[in-house]
Amino acid sequence: MAVFLFSAAAFALGDGEETVWTDMSPYPVIGKVCDSTTTRWERLTRDLEPLTRKPVWDLGHCSSGLAIRFRTDSPSIRLRWSCILDSHMGHMADCGNGGADLYVYDGGKWRFAGSAFTWALTKGMKEHLMVSGMNPEPREFMLYLPLYDGVKTVEIGIPEGRVICQPQLRTLDTERPVVMYGTSILQGGCASRPGMAYTNILERRLGREVVNLGFSGNAKLDYEIASYMTRVDNPSVFVLDFGPNSDSTLICEKGERFFDILRKAHPQTPVIFVETEIYPSSVVNMDKRHEYESRNKAISNLFRALKARGEKKLLYVPAEGLIGLDGEATVDGEHLTDLGMMRYAGVMERYIRKALKMNK
Repeated sequence: MAVFLFSAAAFALGDGEETVWTDMSPYPVIGKVCDSTTTRWERLTRDLEPLTRKPVWDLGHCSSGLAIRFRTDSPSIRLRWSCILDSHMGHMADCGNGGADLYVYDGGKWRFAGSAFTWALTKGMKEHLMVSGMNPEPREFMLYLPLYDGVKTVEIGIPEGRVICQPQLRTLDTERPVVMYGTSILQGGCASRPGMAYTNILERRLGREVVNLGFSGNAKLDYEIASYMTRVDNPSVFVLDFGPNSDSTLICEKGERFFDILRKAHPQTPVIFVETEIYPSSVVNMDKRHEYESRNKAISNLFRALKARGEKKLLYVPAEGLIGLDGEATVDGEHLTDLGMMRYAGVMERYIRKALKMNK
């Protein structure tokens, strides 16, 4: 039997219709390693605070990759939410940074339904009409949360008399998630809206939960994060996309041990290594060219060393083709536009599907 959850608060709309607000805390959250976080919508558990570096811990409060699942027959959906930081970045849209994205399951696919965003630097509680004009029939929804901010409260508003309840369809494989570790690009920089982060694109295309452990500027092969990744009960694939934040020395020093932590806990799980993208400016900027080439050489050496010692179920994603070679896939020469995210997701989808076949 469906469980119907309503908040007591109701607010009048301009046409006399009232909106009833529902706290989304009791609803399923997609994209978490485990549920034992201090608040509902963050990525790291409290025991990691004394173990990991402060920048990593702080970034763990960002809700990147997290999505709330629910079902409603409402013809319209409003969002009321508050963020931890109310931050703003010049090279990233506020919708992607601190807004939300709504997807509806229609015709066997997840389809975009609407976004929620406010003007830059809007503080406190925010409210936005995400979608209206729908036929009033039960549908499954997925609400993607902000990429570079965290949320303190999340409420869905629907007209009085309509119902909201727990999801009833198994639209994603949540039993064997893909677990991804990486940098600001993996965290979602600089997608225009949360649904366009490449891990979220992959989630919809694969029909499989994706755990986003992207830490902007801080994918430095911290061993406690590798241990945290192993807490996923039955991962289908591990993806390691740390290159842009880890120089060649760090990769040589820490790469093998980081991998060994994963392999000891999950000896049969395929692992994908990803090279650093080819920076568009490296056509003329020799420093940038040396940067990605040296890091990719170190990643390649690590991969070959693991293969040489007999490791199986390994895949390697070269830089060529990750974001295309026309130079038009980034905001600032490194972080991806939506075009870049789509290209990146397209390449990664092929490799992840190949890795999934290794589990059969």
